Amino acid sequence: MGYFDAASSAPLHPVARQALLASLDEGWADPARLYREGRRARMLLDAAREAAAEAVGCRADELVFTSSGSRAVHTGVAGALAGRRRTGRHLIVSAVEHSSVLHSAEAHEADGGSVTQVPVDRGGAVDPAVYGEALRGDTALACLQSANHEVGTEQPVAAVAELCREAGVPLLVDAAQSLGWRPVEGGWSLLTGSAHKWGGPSGVGLLVVRKGVRFAAQGPVDERESGRAPGFENIPAIVAAAASLRAVRAEAAEEAVRLRELTDRIRVRVPQLVTDAEVVGDPVRRLPGVVTFSCLYVDGEALLHELDREGFSVSSGSSCTSSTLTPSHVLRAMGVLSEGNVRVSLPLGAAEEEVARFLEVLPRAVAAVREKLGAPVSETVVREADVLVVDSLGKRCPIPVIELAKVIGDVPVGGLVRVLSDDEAARLDIPAWCEMRGQEYVGEEPAEQGSAYLVRRVS
Repeated sequence: MGYFDAASSAPLHPVARQALLASLDEGWADPARLYREGRRARMLLDAAREAAAEAVGCRADELVFTSSGSRAVHTGVAGALAGRRRTGRHLIVSAVEHSSVLHSAEAHEADGGSVTQVPVDRGGAVDPAVYGEALRGDTALACLQSANHEVGTEQPVAAVAELCREAGVPLLVDAAQSLGWRPVEGGWSLLTGSAHKWGGPSGVGLLVVRKGVRFAAQGPVDERESGRAPGFENIPAIVAAAASLRAVRAEAAEEAVRLRELTDRIRVRVPQLVTDAEVVGDPVRRLPGVVTFSCLYVDGEALLHELDREGFSVSSGSSCTSSTLTPSHVLRAMGVLSEGNVRVSLPLGAAEEEVARFLEVLPRAVAAVREKLGAPVSETVVREADVLVVDSLGKRCPIPVIELAKVIGDVPVGGLVRVLSDDEAARLDIPAWCEMRGQEYVGEEPAEQGSAYLVRRVS
């Protein structure tokens, strides 16, 4: 079976399993107690903290363990904002941050604070100069992920951290996706991570707050984890998380080269094997094992089911695979095609044979989905003066794009097609289709229902 969704959750590393089982017998007691069992538990906890701090590149007393990576983000953002409340209530995030960061920003805004979202380029990266322009005198905190969880693009953290340092603003880095590969470079102030992303057990996150950073933990104060992570520590899981982080780091350099070769193969072969496919994300500055692509005229959920039947587990940022019925905020911010989106994230040890089999299976899976979607219903196409109108109201992408593709040849060169759609994904997918097919996207107009998207035939 090809488990290709390690960016969501990596398989438990063998070292993590061994450490977890071994520490179940020794790490069950309260590490705050002075009797023998408590001292043993404290020794395990301290050793895990030292190991994790060494991997991160910080002091042990700057690192605390939390119940998840999301909890680490929420605690870090809230604590840093509260600690610098006298400076101001302005928060900066990038447009492609993990939902845990964006949800923290929403909560801050709802509480009266202000938020600036820094845009990204088509590869998914922020421009340090643009990020720097967002810094203000009342900026309390800036946030930037080390690498994107959907497309794998690495961010210029060191450059942004330097700008933040010059402005006297702490930078929080969500390093969940990259921490298993290398320490985060640059003068960051706060950092978060999540063990299940690097092959540790779920339910363990880490939060680092550098000495000198103003920080005020929110909520009821607990005596554990420096008052920043309330509740009894799950010592066996923490020990396993630290042990697996050290283990994956030991093999990271060699494995990164191997996985990058495999993902490069996917990046090159997918457009050759699948017509109308777009590989997204930065081709160079990216995580070793992540590659993302989108396919025109494909329902993302249906494609995932087809691949699952063939034995491959992948994820998608298409709107049709989410409960919100809107495309991924990451793909939307990048301005790339969202329909038929597939993210392949290879785990450590992924077999070359499985990648080859995936490339063999993918073309027929895409073809099967496209065939099932069929041709547009003829009565959805009418003419208004010199404009061909496609009524795709009530239809989810990729149907509006498919119907557009079917009729573009029915108008003369220079003629217009007006696509009516009430699906949010059409706002992203129709312009992306125009760019891929060499047609002109004229723009969007309000309609009685939904929106009207105007496309001019160029060729």
